[in-house]
Amino acid sequence: MIRQLSIFAENKKGAMHRVTRVLADTGINMNTLVTNDSAEFGIIRMLVSDTDAALACMQAAGYLCHVDAVVAAEIGDECGSLNALLETLSNGNINLDYLYVTYSGLSKQPVAILRTQDIMEVEAFLQGKGYNLLERLD
Repeated sequence: MIRQLSIFAENKKGAMHRVTRVLADTGINMNTLVTNDSAEFGIIRMLVSDTDAALACMQAAGYLCHVDAVVAAEIGDECGSLNALLETLSNGNINLDYLYVTYSGLSKQPVAILRTQDIMEVEAFLQGKGYNLLERLD
């Protein structure tokens, strides 16, 4: 599994820049970033080079944040790869909280990042179905 940092930030001009400045000033590299917004606040989810240091520096800067475990499953770089993964999960009666796709710097393959309530169960299930799971992306 991979540890993902989630940061809650106000949805206003310059908010993302302030977040990235804190990380850049601390020397933390963002490998993957995805945002979700609402009218007042947004959730910035990221995979970073040092999750513990990123959590500490963001909290020190006054941000509300937490770390979640996510599954990182390599998928093929051809049409239908994500659909095949989702079909496998559906056939296994596995519910996802959310997902997004990124690329692995190591294997140069697309990687589906999956958040679910039963991380260990999902990892074992996917490995049993032949999926390669990653512990890091860089």
